[in-house]
Amino acid sequence: MEWFNETLYPNIGQRFQVTKVVFREKTEHQDLIIFETPVLGRALALDGVIQVTEGDEYVYHEMLTHVPLTAHGKAKRMLIVGGGDGGIAREALKHPLERVVMVEIDRAVVDLCTKYMPGVSGGAFDDKRLDLVIADGCKYMAETSERFDVIVVDSTDPQGPGEVLFTEQFYKDCKRSLAPGGVLCVQDGVPFLQPDELVMVNGRLKKIFADAYAYVAAIPTYYGGFMALGWATDDKSLRQTKVEVLSERFDKLSIRTKYYTPHVHAGAFHPPRFIAEKLA
Repeated sequence: MEWFNETLYPNIGQRFQVTKVVFREKTEHQDLIIFETPVLGRALALDGVIQVTEGDEYVYHEMLTHVPLTAHGKAKRMLIVGGGDGGIAREALKHPLERVVMVEIDRAVVDLCTKYMPGVSGGAFDDKRLDLVIADGCKYMAETSERFDVIVVDSTDPQGPGEVLFTEQFYKDCKRSLAPGGVLCVQDGVPFLQPDELVMVNGRLKKIFADAYAYVAAIPTYYGGFMALGWATDDKSLRQTKVEVLSERFDKLSIRTKYYTPHVHAGAFHPPRFIAEKLA
């Protein structure tokens, strides 16, 4: 029996039974493997760390997408940094957006996920509103003159190619690229096992934005309890949007989600005390 042992943490970890290795290669940027599991379906790992599984990907993608878009309420232009599996794009395109730009550094991630895990992107790459740019997200943010209503950074952890996406300068470039009232959301790691990552990201965002916080989602694949998703905007009212308003906006979309609801949205900004204390 073959097992995949995740290497994210040095002193604790998880493993996945591998029923079949679907694909593996060393890309230009990272070691990539896609394999089948008996519980979570197909899984993608980069440099030894699980990125997405078919079984529970909807939690992460729905929460990192619908929270900022529904809170904003009028978004027309969105930028996705990373997200090569296409899950964020899939959920974003359920909204009446006019343009979605997706900047992914590794073309292989896009191509291989589309081929071997097509349900994650759900046809998003065929939508004419999506503009896929294969480039370094950090460099793109530093140079772009476009302005977006929502920016979502769907990155790996702050190591390897994804490390630059956690710098204060990168967040400053994100703010410059937001339209008035725009929202930036990022992944903050698992607070129980990665508290320093949460504190670092939130601290840097607080220096740049009028309102910086985090909300939580329970994603089984990301071992260690709640995952935190970073939130930053200069419009302090957006985080306080009433659930009745969120419900009215979301109901107009006439879509069905598996995890996200307006009530979950509102409650996610009231994390357990140990996480709230880190954010304070």
